[in-house]
Amino acid sequence: MTQTSWFQNKHIVLGVTGGIACYKACELARELGRRGAIVQVVMTEAATAFVSALTFQALTGREVKISMLDPKAEAGMGHIELARWADLILVAPCTANTMAQLAQGKAPDLLTTLWTAAACEKAIAPAMNQQMWKHPETQANLERLHGKAQIIGPDSGVQACGDVGSGRMSEALDIADTLEKTLHRGPLAGTHVVITAGPTHEPIDPVRYLANRSSGKMGFALAEAANRLGATVTLIAGPVHLETPAGVSRIDVETASDMHASVHSVLDGVDLFIGAAAVCDMRPAAVSDQKLKKSKDDLSQIALVENPDIIQSVATCSNRPTLVIGFAAETESVLEHARQKLTAKSLDAIIANCVSGGEIFGQDDTQVTVVYSDHDQTIAAGTKSEVSQEILTTLSQLLSKRI
Repeated sequence: MTQTSWFQNKHIVLGVTGGIACYKACELARELGRRGAIVQVVMTEAATAFVSALTFQALTGREVKISMLDPKAEAGMGHIELARWADLILVAPCTANTMAQLAQGKAPDLLTTLWTAAACEKAIAPAMNQQMWKHPETQANLERLHGKAQIIGPDSGVQACGDVGSGRMSEALDIADTLEKTLHRGPLAGTHVVITAGPTHEPIDPVRYLANRSSGKMGFALAEAANRLGATVTLIAGPVHLETPAGVSRIDVETASDMHASVHSVLDGVDLFIGAAAVCDMRPAAVSDQKLKKSKDDLSQIALVENPDIIQSVATCSNRPTLVIGFAAETESVLEHARQKLTAKSLDAIIANCVSGGEIFGQDDTQVTVVYSDHDQTIAAGTKSEVSQEILTTLSQLLSKRI
């Protein structure tokens, strides 16, 4: 199984203008190439003072274009041919000066000429000093570009000059993911997906807790896949040590009660809910303020009470999402137990996997079966990222029939 990408075999002109953020354009060129794009870098003269053309040639395998007055290229109207060749022109970093030229229709160099001559998709990733970014003329130029090009960033933070504020170029991965999401217009475009992931921790005392053996990798992979297919994604995560997938909104929780509250706080308008978290079924009835001592405390007498059933509460609430999907991690009679949960919890489908022996926890590979009321669908074994892509593609087809 392979993940589809909008960038696969697309012709991308990556415009690089003169600013310290040029170094990020190197990683961006690599990331676009990883996703299958054919990348043609076009640099301004100023950009070559920060990063050499040879660097980009090594990263893309294509000779970098710099001069408008290249006799060899222009013998065949090279800049017009390149404008026709491009599926996307992305200027990253885009300085205040270049932004002004693009907004005002000026074309003093090869990059701005290509921009003016091309009818393809266009995007910029601004990068400049925070005071330049706030300048009224910069904001006016930004407004002129709205509707004509996608604006990605800028981010806030400490800048190369020492100032703090907006103006930092967005990271390469965020730029690529944002473009993938908006240009792909995938099967989940326009939908809101909420996914729970990871374990919950139920405190016993200040240093001990009850938990399940979940790494959260499957839930995070599902969130990433949903985002790649165009959805707006909210990820509600228990205690895990995983990076948030680019473009995904994350809410961190600890206990089952926390997760229950967070889930119901975001349900309005949700199209698809996937309960991938391994929620602890029980919690101590009382949490000790002090660490329990094995020498004097009777640890066998810790009373337990049931936690709220999050997936069932979502499936039966008044603002129920269009689709509610559960997970069944079972050690035996996997499909039989999954079907029982499907019916008992009023779910639209349940994703079943075998966890006998515990070997699957924390691993990168998995195999699952999607169980519906009238049939089962086995997803071929693969990485959790690949399997998640297949799951979300399948669920998007079901969702399209319900919306």
